[in-house]
Amino acid sequence: EPGVPAGNSSSVPQEKFHVLVGVTGSVAALKLPLLIAELLKIPALEVKVVTTERAKHFYNVQEIPVTLYGDEKEWQLWKGRSDPVLHVELRRWADLMVVAPLDANTLAKVANGICDNLLTCVIRAWDLSKPLLFCPAMNTAMWEHPITAQHVEQLKGFGYTEIPCVVKKLVCGDEGQ
Repeated sequence: EPGVPAGNSSSVPQEKFHVLVGVTGSVAALKLPLLIAELLKIPALEVKVVTTERAKHFYNVQEIPVTLYGDEKEWQLWKGRSDPVLHVELRRWADLMVVAPLDANTLAKVANGICDNLLTCVIRAWDLSKPLLFCPAMNTAMWEHPITAQHVEQLKGFGYTEIPCVVKKLVCGDEGQ
């Protein structure tokens, strides 16, 4: 085509990079709409969300402009042997997963291999050749418990990347990580 640089054909659709966001029942989940809005500013991204039931307490589902999967979706999809399994389909779809926030309960589950909901099943089935970022978020007293450091190290040992906590005034009024 005249005027179009070689190798830059506008008729070829750009492949989107698939980001799967996991959200758990930390009060930090109230920032999910903001996180999704910021991710959607990146043109090459396609975003989907996997939520725990407890996380739904902290944000308005109507404020999430992307596909949102909860535990009930896992069982709606599967009716028989040849049907797709949602946690495996999401694992295949995603190029990267970010769990933000990762609450103390789900951190403990993942560190110990427990997979009793859609999110923990996706993480348990995760392709370890793809990046998984996790953002721990919990009360300072929970964060400072010795088991938390063990669980974080366990996830890092799986090859996952920690996005460290920040120090700030917490919703409960405490100052801390």
